[in-house]
Amino acid sequence: MGAPEVRIVRGSPDDAELAALVAVLSAAGAAAADRTVATPVPPVVVPRPRPFQVATSWRAAR
Repeated sequence: MGAPEVRIVRGSPDDAELAALVAVLSAAGAAAADRTVATPVPPVVVPRPRPFQVATSWRAAR
């Protein structure tokens, strides 16, 4: 690969530009996947049980 070339594209990119973008992004993703360490899965969070609270109405006597 030669030196990277940066271009500013205005409007819709053509097929060659899209193909180049897909190739670069897939290579970057593959390189990042090789470097990463397996992330631990967070533990399952179980919500605390709450006592049942009866719904009240604005018409109910207080």
